[in-house]
Amino acid sequence: MLMNNKFKHVSYLWDDAKAASMAGDEVALLIYRSNLLGADLRLTNYGGGNTSCKAIAADPLTGADTEVMWVKGSGGDLGTLKRSGLAALYVNKMHQLKHIYRGLAQEDEMVALLNHCIYDLQSKAPSIDTTLHGFLPFKHIDHLHPDAAIAIAASKDGKKITAEIFNGTVGWVDWQRPGFDLGLKLRQCLDEHPGIRGIMLGSHGLFTWGDTAYESYINTLEVIERCAEYLHQHAGTHFGGIKINALPKAERLAQAAAIAPVLRGLCSSQTKMIGHFTDDERVLEFVNSRDLDRLAPLGTSCPDHFLRTKISPLVLDLSPAEDLRAAREKVETQFADYRKMYADYYDQCKHADSPAMRDPNPVVILYPGVGMFTFAKDKQTARVAAEFYINAINVMRGAESVSAYVSLPRQEAFDIEYWLLEEAKLQRMPKPRPLTGRVALVTGSAGGIGKAIAQKFVEEGAVVVLCDNDAQRLEQAKADFAQRYGTDTYTAHLLDVTHSATIRETFQATALAFSGVDIIVNSAGLSISKSIEEHTEQDWDLLYDVLVRGQFLVTQSAVEIMRLQGFGGDVINIVSKNALVSGPNNAAYGSAKAAQLHLSRLNAAELGKDRIRVNVVNPDAVISDSKIWEGAWAEGRAKAYGIAVEELPAFYAKRTLLNEVILPVDIANACFAFVGGLLNKATGNVLNVDGGIAMAFVR
Repeated sequence: MLMNNKFKHVSYLWDDAKAASMAGDEVALLIYRSNLLGADLRLTNYGGGNTSCKAIAADPLTGADTEVMWVKGSGGDLGTLKRSGLAALYVNKMHQLKHIYRGLAQEDEMVALLNHCIYDLQSKAPSIDTTLHGFLPFKHIDHLHPDAAIAIAASKDGKKITAEIFNGTVGWVDWQRPGFDLGLKLRQCLDEHPGIRGIMLGSHGLFTWGDTAYESYINTLEVIERCAEYLHQHAGTHFGGIKINALPKAERLAQAAAIAPVLRGLCSSQTKMIGHFTDDERVLEFVNSRDLDRLAPLGTSCPDHFLRTKISPLVLDLSPAEDLRAAREKVETQFADYRKMYADYYDQCKHADSPAMRDPNPVVILYPGVGMFTFAKDKQTARVAAEFYINAINVMRGAESVSAYVSLPRQEAFDIEYWLLEEAKLQRMPKPRPLTGRVALVTGSAGGIGKAIAQKFVEEGAVVVLCDNDAQRLEQAKADFAQRYGTDTYTAHLLDVTHSATIRETFQATALAFSGVDIIVNSAGLSISKSIEEHTEQDWDLLYDVLVRGQFLVTQSAVEIMRLQGFGGDVINIVSKNALVSGPNNAAYGSAKAAQLHLSRLNAAELGKDRIRVNVVNPDAVISDSKIWEGAWAEGRAKAYGIAVEELPAFYAKRTLLNEVILPVDIANACFAFVGGLLNKATGNVLNVDGGIAMAFVR
């Protein structure tokens, strides 16, 4: 048995003390082992692989002891697996299914019959791999998709190399789509080779096992370690060597940010997509190599890789430093060619009962000299697709170093992609939220109105760009969003709307994070309340710089990206009832707000041809969590009305027709009303959210 310091290519994470606290609870140990395996992406990818354990439990009807198998349920992830993500089945009932199995034509029916084997009625739905675990006799089993193992499994000489590495102690089963029959094949392999410690699945992955959770864990690590060490010993020049050099880092990111909105627009021809960009060293090695043009069209081998990354990537035929203003037509032609390739693939491989062709746009786009883009319905799925393709790159590199890489045949790939069971799973997925696939940038979003808008948009499915000029407050907002919504829902950038350089940097960061932007909310602001004689020139310039110039500059940069995407967008300007009402001691602030309002009208009139809608929300007296009300503004307004600062909330509520206090969430709801789908043909509008102030009625 190897000790933890003997592993060079995998992570040994087992904690004896922690495991000892779970002694006697095999299910707890299964979850612990699964989480450790899922924590190392070299062992298996997000959502990929499955683990199981078998133990004796009481039959809920008879009380008699019976053997039960707990296995990762359909759609789960090993790294985050909890007890609720397991399926629990009677082992003897699973074996009884063999008596009614009629052959490969009945494969899909057997999945439904697994429901008759359920032990725990609160189980997660059993996955297609359930019988692969159930028909093997071992107490603990791991089925993973390690890069090192798949590199051997997906090589032309994989079976021979497996025998060479393990001297007959690891079996081999040729490629076959997962299902009931493959479970029978695994058991047959074991029966024909008693005493083996694992089975390699051609083009697919690895099965390993043990009598205890720890023995299974160690066995799994050791088998993968041996595969990785074999690849390491045979490593030579990867992918035929370098064909082109990558751009320097800063130029690379600038080029990626420049082309990202074009790619996103083309990828979103059917459904709005969110992008992810990476210039990971492994990606650059592949996209800059001599073998890129030979290997990329082959696609992936492991079914989990393939389902996430599609039949093959689109490789852009552009120079790394190409002038992208002149390259759009070339990129559009390449997309057209890819869509035709995908349609031909569908037509050539489809069956009479195949689902309709899905979105023909690429998921993975490789840009030599620059990096890799991936596109999906949300950021997490796009990011995970990139992780899967990096796994595929690792597999191709390893397979090519010891033999020759072999991908799945096109028909096999199609039969997985358009598997009726996969289609049924897609149909069961919940309906997308209204803002799914949309990117929203909200200025001044570290607190108050801006933060409430960003929160509302995330809750409705968008990804957001948090930006503010208060670094400390922005860090607090990031921590809050990470805890409440997860890190795939946002990115953040320090932004001063009075400085065009930071605006450019923020939009570049947005393009790199999400590949574009759909919704701009100009919420950054400040207030100064003074009489005309007390106002300084600096006060005047600051208000106009932040409120008017800032709104103009942010909108100008956003429009450039929206035009590149080609599917329109939304600009919402958070103005104020003061744009319409002449209040006391308010000359600079009120006139700047009026300028914001009219600038919005002008932008709406100009940008309609681009399907960019510009609308205004006018709040009033939103005091909660607002920096504006923390200092001199509140004192100035209280002085203007002859009341104490602490009396302001009640004072403002009483002067409204509805006698209501206005909260940040009220403004957020108004913004969502404009972008949530019901007002798609509305532009140039003003929506007052002030509790009803007759003087502010738009006439």
